[in-house]
Amino acid sequence: MTTLVERTGVAVPRPGRFAAMVVVNSPAVRETVAHTLRAMGARHVLEINTVAEARQRAAAGIADLVVAEAGLPDGSGIALVRELRQAGWQRGMVVATSDDPYSVRAAVGAGIRCYVVSAAGTGMPRPSADRGEGVDSLSAREIQVLQLVAEGKSNKDIGVALGLSALTVKSHLARIARKLGTGDRAEMVATSLRSGVIA
Repeated sequence: MTTLVERTGVAVPRPGRFAAMVVVNSPAVRETVAHTLRAMGARHVLEINTVAEARQRAAAGIADLVVAEAGLPDGSGIALVRELRQAGWQRGMVVATSDDPYSVRAAVGAGIRCYVVSAAGTGMPRPSADRGEGVDSLSAREIQVLQLVAEGKSNKDIGVALGLSALTVKSHLARIARKLGTGDRAEMVATSLRSGVIA
């Protein structure tokens, strides 16, 4: 998984106080992302599958977050996120199902600092009752590990940065997964960013 995290200095909206637009072609993935955002406290989530509709809906006003698929049927999600950020949207994120370096480079060149690569069609997140103890239970070391995951570091790179063995990093990630109720790195990062645990 590749993750580039946006660092703009813009305050992260508090749970229950942000609106989002999800622009993803696959209905299953779009529903998963929207469901995750609602579970994180989004008060309003627009679900859209084309660049044209996203532009039309965005003309009605500015929201806190846009999540767009890199390649959409009628255009580039990367270009869409850049356009909306320039129009005043606070945060933008690109999701993709492959870590094509040219797409990542295009996103970085467009000023996008959050690019998440994850498997498509992962299904709906587990209900909150099945989730772990939450971000408040994370240790300082686990937060350090999560920060490096958010920066796109591999387990080996995290180990080098923190002076840990790869096995210890794997153990930390297993504990983080248990506490956050998900083993998906992208969802761990999204949950931690939204709660303000990492920046």
